[in-house]
Amino acid sequence: MKTMSKQLRVAVGQFSDKGCKDINQDFHGACLPKEPQLGAKGVVVALADGISSSAVSQVASQFAVNSLLQDYYCTSDAWSVKTSIEKVLAATNSWLHAQTRHSPYRFDKERGYVCTLSAMVFKAGTAHLFHVGDARIYQVHAHSLEQLTNDHRVWTSPEQSYLARALGIGPQLDIDYRTLRPEQGDTFLLATDGVYEHVPADVIIQVIASHADDLDRAARLIVEEALRRGSTDNLTAQIARVDELPEPQAGEMVRQMAQLPFPPALEARMSFDGYRIVRQLHASSRSHVFLALDSDSGEQVALKVPSVDLRDDPAYLERFLMEEWIARRIDSPHVLKPCRQTRKRHYLYVATEYVEGQTLAQWMVDNPKPALDAVRGIVEQIARGLRAFHRKEMLHQDLRPNNIMIDRTGTVKIIDFGATRVAGLAEASSGAERCHLLGTAQFSAPEYFLGHEGTTRADQFSLGVIAYQMLSGKLPYGAEVAKCKSAADQRRLRYDSLLGERRDIPVWVDEAIRKAVQPSPDKRYEDLAEFIYDLQHPNQAYLRKARLPLMERNPVVFWKGVSFTLMLVIVMMLSLNAAVR
Repeated sequence: MKTMSKQLRVAVGQFSDKGCKDINQDFHGACLPKEPQLGAKGVVVALADGISSSAVSQVASQFAVNSLLQDYYCTSDAWSVKTSIEKVLAATNSWLHAQTRHSPYRFDKERGYVCTLSAMVFKAGTAHLFHVGDARIYQVHAHSLEQLTNDHRVWTSPEQSYLARALGIGPQLDIDYRTLRPEQGDTFLLATDGVYEHVPADVIIQVIASHADDLDRAARLIVEEALRRGSTDNLTAQIARVDELPEPQAGEMVRQMAQLPFPPALEARMSFDGYRIVRQLHASSRSHVFLALDSDSGEQVALKVPSVDLRDDPAYLERFLMEEWIARRIDSPHVLKPCRQTRKRHYLYVATEYVEGQTLAQWMVDNPKPALDAVRGIVEQIARGLRAFHRKEMLHQDLRPNNIMIDRTGTVKIIDFGATRVAGLAEASSGAERCHLLGTAQFSAPEYFLGHEGTTRADQFSLGVIAYQMLSGKLPYGAEVAKCKSAADQRRLRYDSLLGERRDIPVWVDEAIRKAVQPSPDKRYEDLAEFIYDLQHPNQAYLRKARLPLMERNPVVFWKGVSFTLMLVIVMMLSLNAAVR
């Protein structure tokens, strides 16, 4: 009997009323999608509260909630929930602020297109909370309500207050964000001040418990109770209950492909799933890559099949299957492209474009002393490919010469995405899996060896090491990085300047690479673009450093020079003494 995997199930109840006012400036909504959006983006619950001093605030509330519920599901599946929601809300804030600036209320923000917003996104096993203003999100416990948000309201007197933060109130948005790991049965309440200021916690808890099978009715009864107790504001209540949590899993495409059988042993001239095998291109402990011809189009393609030795490793197979998912979401001439799927697939493999050329590792063998401009050109192309990953909130995590191809036209392409971390999918994976070192030790950033998660600066470190190796044939810290098991060990690492090997390299180029491969990620460049710029343009700070005395600029080289000079003096003195005798 086949066991059905669990899915995320969230029950939602909601109700809103204008109360004693002429118009309801609150707005609320929820989206409970089906697969594959349920697994990729989750469930969203949101409410917005207009400000009573504004006659157009209800427009802001409706626009804010509708934009969130619609645009969030249009964002990249590779993005994390935080990035997706923050980008949507930033755009919403900009639009609302622009509406106020082009309206009669441009000099009085309290009368413009302004509203509060509180939202929850339930994705996989995590609840993401976003909040600005004075609506509230509570977790409902058996005997108490736990407030999960802070009110962004400043009280100038017991009777007077104003919103310190809200959507549309300024050109920049500062929104609170937090996550928590709910358990099955956990219940949450989103409410505007017209509700929570009038209904006691014990009443809310009793109403929700008594109407667990009809949360819409529970929300309506809570609003009616607030009215009965004298609320004069608009009133909105939303209740969200986690009924089932999913097991950690990959995307829908990965699950479907995992059901396919493994390919047979491939050999030259054999037909395989609509392809004709030409020859094997590469074999390793992780995978085998073959050159093949598409029988329909005649196009050359590369077929990657999983290693026989690792076919019983679920984590390996998931990473293998994710490579195609990742490739289909990146559009860059410097990243390997997947083949368009035109027919049904019968086996488990990945089909990509065939890059006719050589790996960067082979290029370095063929060019042991490359010109600086050639190195700059290759590094810049790699950086463009990496930035395509980073724009999708992906980290390559295994950047090394063997994972970089140079085709016959000189175009550089990043290949092999087996270690790539996707923020949007990592949210559903275990912490142990996220912290596991998947890259190659010689090119991995030092923070990985301390068990830390990488950032874009980790990929920058790998690129800096590659640039260093291209110019010197060595590694900037030798094999010492992988031996450092503490932050103190890493602080003792000493960069071996390129200037000792290549006198033709400007000091500012050496300093740019030195910064990119700093052991501490905080000391590296904030963005890859800065690193590439400094490789091509003299950084004045580095030039000033170059004018410092050698002892201050590079004490290791200074004392090596002193030692060498003393050795020469001693040898000369011994020679003179021998001649005198």
